[in-house]
Parts: sequence; structure tokens; C-alpha cells
Amino acid sequence: MGLSQALSTAMSGLRATQASLALVSSNVANAETPGYVKKTINQVAGTTGDFGSSVLINGVNRQLDQYLQTQLRTENSGASYSEVRSTYLANLQNVYGNPDESGTIENAFNNLLTAMQGLSTSPDSQSARIGAVAAAQAMAQQLNSTTQGIQNLRANAETGINDSVITANNAMAQIAAINIKLQNGGGQTDASTASLLDQRDQYIDQLSQLIDIRTVTNNLNQVTIFTNSGVQLVGTEASKLSFNPQGTVTPNTLYNTDPTKSNVGTITINFPHGGSYDMVSTNSIRSGKIAAYLELRDKTLVQAQAQVDQFAASMSSALSDKTTNGVAAPGSVAPQAGFDLDLAGLQSGNIIHVTYKNNITGATHNLSIVRVDDPSVLPLTNAATLDPNDEVLGVDFSAGMGSVITQLNAALGATADLQFSNPSGSTLRVLDDGVPNRSDVLAASVTTTMTSLTSGNVQLPLFTDNGAPYGGAITANGSQQIGLAARISVNTALLGDPSRTIVYSTNPLTAAGDTARSDFILTQLSTGSYRYSPTTGIGTTGAPFTGTLTNFARQFISQQGEAANAAKQLADGQNVVLNTLQNKVNATSGVNIDDEMAHLLALQNAYSANARVMSSIKQMYDTLIQSM
Repeated sequence: MGLSQALSTAMSGLRATQASLALVSSNVANAETPGYVKKTINQVAGTTGDFGSSVLINGVNRQLDQYLQTQLRTENSGASYSEVRSTYLANLQNVYGNPDESGTIENAFNNLLTAMQGLSTSPDSQSARIGAVAAAQAMAQQLNSTTQGIQNLRANAETGINDSVITANNAMAQIAAINIKLQNGGGQTDASTASLLDQRDQYIDQLSQLIDIRTVTNNLNQVTIFTNSGVQLVGTEASKLSFNPQGTVTPNTLYNTDPTKSNVGTITINFPHGGSYDMVSTNSIRSGKIAAYLELRDKTLVQAQAQVDQFAASMSSALSDKTTNGVAAPGSVAPQAGFDLDLAGLQSGNIIHVTYKNNITGATHNLSIVRVDDPSVLPLTNAATLDPNDEVLGVDFSAGMGSVITQLNAALGATADLQFSNPSGSTLRVLDDGVPNRSDVLAASVTTTMTSLTSGNVQLPLFTDNGAPYGGAITANGSQQIGLAARISVNTALLGDPSRTIVYSTNPLTAAGDTARSDFILTQLSTGSYRYSPTTGIGTTGAPFTGTLTNFARQFISQQGEAANAAKQLADGQNVVLNTLQNKVNATSGVNIDDEMAHLLALQNAYSANARVMSSIKQMYDTLIQSM
């Protein structure tokens, strides 16, 4: 090796050491900078003459474990999803409150039972009557406020979706812009490129908190991002998410995959070169904050609302529904046999029950004929009632009894061997076909909603739907039960005259001290057993939960408490996993000041050694020149 070759090699060593010193300085300066990845010089040996090699700088290395980074982003999505759910379920638990506290559904209901007990004990007491009505009013108001709390949480989730979409769009736009800047780098990484990659990773991490993603990197360091369901979000161009928030959220604003029936916002992805895709109906977002917000808004909190609506509906119906057995049809219809039912007072949603036996098959059928005033909802499914053994038939009553008879005979005449007629007024007659060994009508009854406080019956419309009777009507807008807890109120006639809690007849006038009505109310509320819809998350379609109102309230309040605890445990577990991975990433990619200082000392020694080589070569040149 000649002196010139040795000098060149020493110079390359100085240049490499200077570059390394610059990176050490950068690492130390950015030790606390979020998203900064430790960097080192990529050095390779270069041939110098026949006997030696110099050192060449071949870009900048980012000390990054790609596998750990991928795992971290996956857990980032899961942790964000779990954290949002945990926060909202804890807030929902606060809406319900603890059972032993005041201002809760269970506390208000217990106070109502206590007031009704006092009324039965002192039926002549004006204060007992007023107290009973006041307790009922407090019960209704508690259901109103609970609903408001649930809907506020749904509105917050809708806002969360909107904010997350804005953040996601910004992150995707930034990622695409950085991809374009990297296009001319040829896959090599210098200091400026490494800085761009740090910035891009921060935006990708931000996106991973919102949506579950996977990334693919090409040989030019450009990244393409997909959802785990396969939808491309960003490459050199960014797609754009759009969200159409609907403003006020009520129990009746529900998501539906049919856009004509949905009245909450949906997320649409608009691709750079045209075309769009509904991300909600296709379940394209499966984790991250957005998935949590969607699940809360459209499922979890909707189910919570269904629980309080079911409680309100069961409580209302328990007091206002009256079931009247049919009267045996006159002998003049022989050889046919059956029952006459008085449909006077039948409200939309009320049910006619018919039990008949098919003697050929030996099967007994429980038929529920539901009054419907909106034919657009027909046909009804068997889920229209809560009895899993029911066979449900919805009948349009809007055109009068003649049309009702025609519909019933068309639906059941041939299949069930039943015949229907209207002998007079509001009477519905149901008969078998009179043929031996074909079919028998075993029983018939009609359940109607009482609308008068002084009908002569102990049943009463204590609670109303914003002043209207609650009969469980089914319309194009859905079941009357949806949102009932928001609208339930005490009958205004009772507020004006609390004596109607005792007086159920004015002709003849209910006797003083008669506790028939107050006893009925107390029995229905305290020991009456009812079925509850599986849409509440309690029970199933085949085996719906059955129990008292108190049992049902305890069930769904306890369920919410358990869900909140489970969500917190899951969130805590996710955070442990996330923090563990983050520590591993930091150990690999983060800046350790002690390591950098040790490296700095080594670089100082290397710099001094290279400088010493250059000094020695200078002395050799000086000696050579002097000897000439």
C-alpha cells in the first residue's frame, strides 16, 4: 500500500467517524422525542489498491424490529378498542347507578312498591293516594333520565366516530405524502429519509389506534396500508373516509344495513380513482377506536336501551292489560263449536289468543292474532310475541271488521280448519269446521288495553306513552316499545285526581275502603311474572327470561355491572400487553443515553487513531521530501 492509499483510507475513517458522531449527537438530542428511532451509520469496506480497504458510508440504519412493530400496532388497535369500551361501560354503569343508591331504577321501583303498600293499608288516605301517584311519577322520571343518559352516551359515540374519521383522514393523507417523497430515494436510507420514515411510522401508529391495519412495504420504502378485512386505505394516494353524523340521537335513531331505514351515520370509504364502499355494513372495521364506537352506538347501548324499554313496557302492560276469556258459541252453530270474543276496546298491538288442536296430527297450536293498523308491517314474524310456542298472525284492522274476517279466513280456513265470522257489532266468532276428527277450538281469549280509569275494572292505564295508551303497537317506525322509557309518564288524569288509584267505578261508586285496585297494582308489580324479550340480552328466543319486574331489573343491572368489570379487566390486560411490547420496542429502537455515551468515547478513540495515522503519514512525506 502506498502512502497515498494509506492517507485515503485514514481520511475515509475520519469521514465515517464524523458521520457517526453526527448521528450520536442526533440520537442524544432526540432521546425524548416521541416516535424517534435510534439511528446508526451503515458502514461497508471498500477496496483501496492491492493491499488494503477503506470504509464507505452506505446509508443510515434505523434500529427497528419490524416484527415487534407489527405486533405493537395490532395490540395498539386492540388496546384502543378495549379502552373505549371500558370507559363507556363504566359510564353506563354510572347511569344505572348502584342498586343500594337513590336515583336508580331499582330504588325508584322499591319506593313505588312501598307507596302502593301504604295505599292498600290506608285506601281512604289522601296523602297515601298522592304518595302513590308521586312514586309512580318518580318511577317514570327515573326511566326518562336513564334513557337520556344512555342516549347521551350514544351521541358521544357518534361524535367519537366523526372525530376519529377526521384524524384517520389526516393520517392517511400524511402517509401518502411521505410515500411520494420517498419515491426518488431508490430504497436507500440517508438521514433525511430516516427522518421521513420516523414521521410516517408515527402516522401509521396513530391510524392503528383508530382502525385495525396491516402494512406492506416495497423496495422503495413505500408502504401500502390495508384494513385486516382487505380494504386498501393508502398507498401513494390516500383514500378518504366520509361520515354523515345525524345530529340528535334518540332511542329510535338506529343503524340499519338498508340505508333507507338507517337514521344514524355510516362510514364510507372513497377511493382515489373513483368508487366507494360502506365500511359499516360490510364489517370492514374490526378493531380500534372506530370499531368500539360503532359497537357501542349500534349494539351495546341499543341493548341497554332495550332493557329499560322492556321494563317500562312490562310495567305499563302489567297494570293496563285485561284478558277476557271467550264465551262459548251458541248451540245454533252446531255441529261447529267455538267461542265468541268481544273486540270492543282492542288497541293496535293487542292480541287475540286462540288455542286449537289438529286431531289428524294430534298437535295443539297456540295462535296469537295481533291487531295491526299499518299494513306495511305485515306479515309479522313469530317474534312479535314473547311466547316461543306462539304462532303469530298479524291482521290489518284499518279497514274494519269485514276485512278482518276475510283476512282470517284466508289465512286459517284451509290450513287450520278454522272459520271466523262477525255475528254482530264488535264480536268475533271463531269456530272449528264441524267435521269430526279434524280440528277443535280448545280456548279463546282477547287481551285489551284499558284506557279508562273508571271502566269498572281494576286494570288501569297508570302509565302512558306521552299521554297515549301503551298497547305495544307495531308500525313502520318499529314497535311502540322502542324508546318507551323516554316517553313514559303518569296518566295526567291521575295527577289531577289521585283518588282514581282506588276508585275504579263511578256507577256504582267504588265503596269506601275498597282496596281491589291498589291490591291489584301491588300484586302485578311485586309478584306478577312476565316474559322479557331476548333483544334485552337476557334469555333467548327459545327460552325467554321469565320473572317479576324486580327480578328483571336486577338481572339487567347486574349484567351491566358484570360487563363493565369484564371490559375493565380486558382493557387492563390489553394495556399490560401493549406496555410490554412498547418496552421491547423501546429497548430495540429507543435511545439509551449510557449506550450513546459509551459509543461516543469509542468514536473519539477512533477519530484520534485515524488522525494519528494521518499525522504519521505526514511525517513520512516530510522525511521523504527531505531525503530527496
